[in-house]
Amino acid sequence: MNNFYLISLVSSVFSLLSFLIIIRVILSWIQISHYNRYVQIIFNVTEPILEPFRNITSSFNIGIDISPMLAIFALNFIRNFIIRLLY
Repeated sequence: MNNFYLISLVSSVFSLLSFLIIIRVILSWIQISHYNRYVQIIFNVTEPILEPFRNITSSFNIGIDISPMLAIFALNFIRNFIIRLLY
């Protein structure tokens, strides 16, 4: 029971990161100013997560950027690992 709040916090943070990555993907489909403060925050938070996956997948040259999908899978894996450690 003591770890309930910590587990909830970890889960919430990782869910927020996944949500921000999804928002970033949607923003890439529409024309929006990159000078917008909120867009810059989303890019600044998600870029450190996406960049390593983009570097890995760039050598495959498949025509689409799958780094957001891989990042979300990795975030879920890490979240589940941390939650299991906290039980």
